Amino acid sequence: MIVDQEQNVPPIVMNSPEVKAAAIKVLVGPQQGWSDYVMRIIELGPDGYSPAHAHPWPHINYMIEGQGTLMIEGKIHMVKAGGYAYVPAGSHHQFKNTGSGLFRFICIVPKEGHK
Repeated sequence: MIVDQEQNVPPIVMNSPEVKAAAIKVLVGPQQGWSDYVMRIIELGPDGYSPAHAHPWPHINYMIEGQGTLMIEGKIHMVKAGGYAYVPAGSHHQFKNTGSGLFRFICIVPKEGHK
């Protein structure tokens, strides 16, 4: 069992030429007792983005702060706090921050999707 506050989880900055102004917080996963999935918060700073990529597992997302876009298979979707999305396995996708503040969203993936 775990009961905590997100503010107590330090962000891990993603350092890669494929991302900009991006960090991740792992809230619940195998280390916390959820053996098959990982719930994370992704934070994208102004003009930040995740890598444009595809992988063999799906994921679900819930936008908790800010606004941005989610590209899935070349189609751009506007997303903002309160919105949610399901990204199917194998879909080429990318999140971008289009606002002036942080864009933050929950991302839940199977454990093999968290590296």
